[in-house]
Amino acid sequence: MGVMTMKLKTALLASALTTAAFAAQASEVTVMSWGGAYTKSQVEAYHKPFTAKTGVKVNSIDADNPATPIKAQVEAGNVSIDVADVEFSDAVRLCDEGLLEEIDPSMLPAAPDGTPATDDFIQGAIQDCAVANIVWSTVFAYNKDNVSMAPVSIGDFFDTAKIPGKRGLRKSAKATLEMALMADGVPAAEVYDILDTDEGVDRAFAKLDSIKGDIVWWEAGAQPPQLLADGEVVMSTAYNGRIFNAAVAENQPLEVVWDGQIMDFDLFVVPKGAPNKEAAMDFIAFATDTQRLADQASWISYGPARKSSGALVGKYSDGVTEMGPHMPTAAANLGNALVNNFEFWVDKDAELNERFNAWLAN
Repeated sequence: MGVMTMKLKTALLASALTTAAFAAQASEVTVMSWGGAYTKSQVEAYHKPFTAKTGVKVNSIDADNPATPIKAQVEAGNVSIDVADVEFSDAVRLCDEGLLEEIDPSMLPAAPDGTPATDDFIQGAIQDCAVANIVWSTVFAYNKDNVSMAPVSIGDFFDTAKIPGKRGLRKSAKATLEMALMADGVPAAEVYDILDTDEGVDRAFAKLDSIKGDIVWWEAGAQPPQLLADGEVVMSTAYNGRIFNAAVAENQPLEVVWDGQIMDFDLFVVPKGAPNKEAAMDFIAFATDTQRLADQASWISYGPARKSSGALVGKYSDGVTEMGPHMPTAAANLGNALVNNFEFWVDKDAELNERFNAWLAN
């Protein structure tokens, strides 16, 4: 009896230690995103419900581009981020460099009708080390109070004779070069073939040269709406959800032009060596289920990455604005849309940004 009691005590102690260790491990998860209206949409749709369901606290932190601190932390062996929201080409590149944990697609919940996640996500949305949550776009927008006439095409963005004034552009080769080529008459379907040649790169930079003296550069997603609202620029490239938030939630006189939009995914990743890896995977599985992705779309105009979420997208959180027409994937917005070629940018990012930075310095 004494031996049995000792064995039972040992087993109970081991179980208690395991439970305590799990509780300590899973007591919190740190999620890095991009800030502003986008982070708010994730907090409302993912973070709060996840904590309510699991008791796990979500620490929300932001960066201008979460891919940068991921690389720095993993290479330094000092990782504090558990989950990060990154762009497609960064997700693939970081995975290729061994800086991310692999994600098992079987952990992702099926659609409500039983369709496996691998069939329910939009093609390309599940990668070895990443799972997409949204479809978003780089667009350009204008302040209706500050333009001499309303722009209607990407060509108008580059035409300062037709519509005078400063232009806001992201301080990055990505999206900027594609838009320059489309403004120069290259059809969306041919952009990456052209940009893959020396002549095409020269052509894009020549187009940028035509407005170089009128460019105000931005780096964080919150900047373009502010530049437009303050009248520092008459037009600016921007993330479509940021403009939607400024126009609808903040009543700013801003308007999106969808011509020449560049569509992309944002994806959740787990940095290699994340301190709360299991909780991180649980968070991703929870946040990318059908209902959660639809819920995010009620807070910001980014399309859910799951097909089954589409029918659940309804009104904005104001209870009035229908979200469908504001999505990058709305039929009316796809007339001259370009889907970001992540493979191109994985291969060319360093080279083209080096050229871009040299161009900026001249």
